[in-house]
Amino acid sequence: MAGAVFPALVLALILAAVSGCGGTDPSPGPTTTTADRVEPLDGAQQQPRLPVTVPSADGTRVTVASADRIVPLTGSLSEIVFTLGLGEQVVARDITATFEQAGDLPVVTRAHDVSAESVLSLKPTVVLADTSTGPAEAIDQIRDAGIPLVVVDAAKSLADVGKRIDVVAAALGVKASGDRLKTRTESRIATVQKTIPKPGRDDGKKPRVAFLYVRGSAAVYLLGGSESGAASMLEAAGAVDAGKESGLRKDFTPITSEALVKAAPDAILVMTKGLASVGGVEGLVKIPGVAQTPAGMDRRVVSVDDGVLLNYGPRTDQVLKSLVEQLYANGK
Repeated sequence: MAGAVFPALVLALILAAVSGCGGTDPSPGPTTTTADRVEPLDGAQQQPRLPVTVPSADGTRVTVASADRIVPLTGSLSEIVFTLGLGEQVVARDITATFEQAGDLPVVTRAHDVSAESVLSLKPTVVLADTSTGPAEAIDQIRDAGIPLVVVDAAKSLADVGKRIDVVAAALGVKASGDRLKTRTESRIATVQKTIPKPGRDDGKKPRVAFLYVRGSAAVYLLGGSESGAASMLEAAGAVDAGKESGLRKDFTPITSEALVKAAPDAILVMTKGLASVGGVEGLVKIPGVAQTPAGMDRRVVSVDDGVLLNYGPRTDQVLKSLVEQLYANGK
């Protein structure tokens, strides 16, 4: 695959599960991932204060006059909009918005590419995209039709969570709600991190975790590197990204026995549907090289739902909590 296309293509595959207000919002402990739902802010909903003019990540400035009909073009952006309490104004979703509240909305993507015609047919008053959204022709067509379109930088690390909430809240005229949501999210992440055991009770070492993207039905087997998006999440969980640590600088590289032996992971991180696609843990260890790693020998596999793992948004605390619970089970 060509280098310029590969990161966006893999990101699309990964994100698919198939990405003044009254009252205060408490910051209870992290929620669980038992239900694929987002949790809107508590308290009175802030009404959008519009128009606003905001910077877009593609170098333009965009004026948003109405948030009555919102189309977020990634699952992560959809999560933020719904959590801000504006779900009733969302009129469409892309294929990566898999959470329950978005389930009945029309889909405006085809194989992860945006259909400009589908978006425009819904008469949106504002469209939210990120720098991984494409194709560029579709984005241009929506903007040329006079629809305010705000592009947000794609999320790659834990540090992006608050930034993306800020940008979306500002674009929709609900800055106060954005401040509350950012505070809630960061507080919950911090609460989870307090539960991480001190490294290496025996040897002082942090667990090494390799992120594998696998899709058995498509014969896709990839090892994540420093640009996969998983490194920040693993490091926040007190672990080491084995692919990054072994020198892999790209987002993903095809799995080879040599690469896995060099990475030497103590545990393997996969997405839930990817794990199912290869027949579970026993199928995973049949992938060349996996059985020869410490993780493969111990059958130590960590799985997280496809729809939330790399979204870096309001449910990131849930992802982190799941990682911590699985990584440090039995005191390891």
